[in-house]
Amino acid sequence: MSDAYPLGAPLMQVTPLIWLITIAVTILFFVYEFFAHVRRPHEPTIGESARWSAFYIGLALLFGVGIGVVSGWTFGGEYFAGYLTEKALSIDNLFVFLIVMTGFAVPKKYQQKVLMIGIIIALILRGGFIAIGASLIENFSWIFYLFGALLLVLAYKQAFGSHDSNPADGRFMRLVRRVLPVTDEYHGDKLTVKQGGTRFVTPMLLTIIAIGFVDLIFAVDSIPAIYGLTNEAYIVFTANAFALMGLRQLFFLIGGLLERLVYLAQGLAVILAFIGVKLVFHALHVNELPFVNGGEPLLWVPEIPIWFSLLFIAATIAVATVASLLKTRGDGGGSHREEVQGGQVAGAVSDGRDADPQADDASTTAGAQK
Repeated sequence: MSDAYPLGAPLMQVTPLIWLITIAVTILFFVYEFFAHVRRPHEPTIGESARWSAFYIGLALLFGVGIGVVSGWTFGGEYFAGYLTEKALSIDNLFVFLIVMTGFAVPKKYQQKVLMIGIIIALILRGGFIAIGASLIENFSWIFYLFGALLLVLAYKQAFGSHDSNPADGRFMRLVRRVLPVTDEYHGDKLTVKQGGTRFVTPMLLTIIAIGFVDLIFAVDSIPAIYGLTNEAYIVFTANAFALMGLRQLFFLIGGLLERLVYLAQGLAVILAFIGVKLVFHALHVNELPFVNGGEPLLWVPEIPIWFSLLFIAATIAVATVASLLKTRGDGGGSHREEVQGGQVAGAVSDGRDADPQADDASTTAGAQK
């Protein structure tokens, strides 16, 4: 949140027209992505992925500079800190997407469609959480205590929790399979198919449902995290939108690198814990709870400036990335994540969900990312 303004004070001058233009342009980007790249099933080349990843990252950086020039560099710094945080969380999200698609043995040429739909679901869910978060922050200052505590719990789980579970075979997906009749094989990229007069859903639809559920979980830590860096809903939305734009191309560009980021979870845990502490400090600084200091703010509690937050987040991401690459290089390129992914492939094969007419394509799903 901006240190220059009290809680609830007007910050950026964002008119409804600017909101409408921003949302419309965001939708147009995703519509273009679908018709230009996703509608025709194919596996993107490294060159295609690199060019579009660079384009979207460059566009995000240019937008941040625009915010700094037009609205001031306090807001520009908040945007960049939020963008970096959301991008790091999105890369971790990519690893879970990889596990889901491996668990369902999604053929390589259909992975783009699954990713595209998953990213759109993520943006819609985060948009809802952004609106809810903005309303809570405007009306209840104590929500910062709750957000801070939530991020500290999530940081602990990120650092010490088990990352071996398979979202494709969790309790939620087992419930979905009991409710919906499912075919044992893919039928192109169709979501449903009619057999013997009965409508069945395909593993493609199950994959999308699983990814949507994962998106919901990730939104729980994503939105409180960025609200720990800014209380401007426009910055929260645009940072999330730009973090998700180009995520599909980034998946194919750094698929093999994902396996080597063995310390990404720990790096994200440090970032979430830092933002959690920052939120608690801010909550104390603007305290209104009657059982804390008699309902009076604790003005001696420091407010962590945005420039420090930006440097801390960037440094943490850099250290986690370099340490991961050094570790996996020393281990001959292997990683715990590779073992997890291999386990999911075996589980998918034993469960018969890769009994696809394109089985050769599906069985090499994981290998294509290496």
